[in-house]
Amino acid sequence: MSFDKDALSAALAGVVYPGGTGDLVAAGAVRKVAYCDGYASIRIAGGGLAETQRAELTQSVGEAVRRHGAGAGEEIRDVHVEFSEDPARMTHVPMAGGSGRPAGQGDGHRPIPIPPRHGGQMGRGGQGSPLPGVKHVIAVGAGKGGVGKSTIAVNLAVGLARRGHAVGLMDADIYGPSFPTMLGLSGLEISVRGPMIQPLLVHGVKAMTIGKLVDPEKPLIWRGPMAHGAFKQLVEQTEWGELDYLVIDLPPGTGDVALTMAQMLTLTGAVVVCTPQKVAQDDAVRAARMFQQLHIDVLGVVENMSWFIGDDGKEYDIFGKGGAQLMAQRLGVPFLGAVPINMALRQNSDSGDPVLNFTENSVRNRPLVEALERLVGNIESQAALAAMRRGTATPTLSIS
Repeated sequence: MSFDKDALSAALAGVVYPGGTGDLVAAGAVRKVAYCDGYASIRIAGGGLAETQRAELTQSVGEAVRRHGAGAGEEIRDVHVEFSEDPARMTHVPMAGGSGRPAGQGDGHRPIPIPPRHGGQMGRGGQGSPLPGVKHVIAVGAGKGGVGKSTIAVNLAVGLARRGHAVGLMDADIYGPSFPTMLGLSGLEISVRGPMIQPLLVHGVKAMTIGKLVDPEKPLIWRGPMAHGAFKQLVEQTEWGELDYLVIDLPPGTGDVALTMAQMLTLTGAVVVCTPQKVAQDDAVRAARMFQQLHIDVLGVVENMSWFIGDDGKEYDIFGKGGAQLMAQRLGVPFLGAVPINMALRQNSDSGDPVLNFTENSVRNRPLVEALERLVGNIESQAALAAMRRGTATPTLSIS
């Protein structure tokens, strides 16, 4: 027997709603339910309920959900209960398609059902790591969307692989995965062996994205616990194997996924991407401060869309230039390099062939090749320094 949102609604039907109006479902008090990989999120009408009643109801809901989960053989890891300020409707709300949510509510999605992996190692707060075979974990983040964070993550991974490293690339941008397009994954199918997802080997890297686990045209209408579960599944249930680097492309902003990552993994460091204009820098500063507050080394800042060379051969600073470098100096972190706006970069991203960004050595593309190679080299060096600071790496001496 599987445990899903229908089972979650059934559990709520056994919880008495305060005031003698029957159970939560019959009282029309259930506003939203969501469930993914052991994490349940429930919203209940709390209008007119005292704080003591809310506290008792929270406890009763948690006990009921865990009891139903145990009966279904499902480990319930967390039950999040929140209250809206409207009163219960006192009548049962029709459910759409037996999904356990009110009719007309958005159609969310879960990753493909994969048996949970038992006996895994603890995350950052425990004695081990869920990625014991990975030497360096590098997160690529940004304070806002649209600055080319995923582009930098993809080209960083491909560039490291071209230098002879074993590289993994994980698309943790849960709500807007772009790797299926940027890596050309549309014709590839995910395979599962036992409890483990097999990553896709493309362009010299092992890649995994939530975009290959859900319907590509439907939005992921997920609350925090569901995003947490999806990230956890991508990390722990992907057969990453032995890697020199795992590059993680984070969602924009400073939300749930970044916090989950910091709790689960010991990172080598994070790369912050921004564009030259002031509004992007403001958000990038927040992203950098988030990583620092989570005790994650900031390897440095990348200025994307830094300049453009027109057909007349002139260089144009469309968004300004050098703003990210000044920001890095102000934050006291390295400036990793600037990447230009380039037609080939856009074309190769849309066609899913990022290797061409390094191999197409035309006069027009040479500034991009040089910028990317410089960027990859700087991040490689900063990752080595960060690992030595953490005591996870030692210098090597080669004698020839």
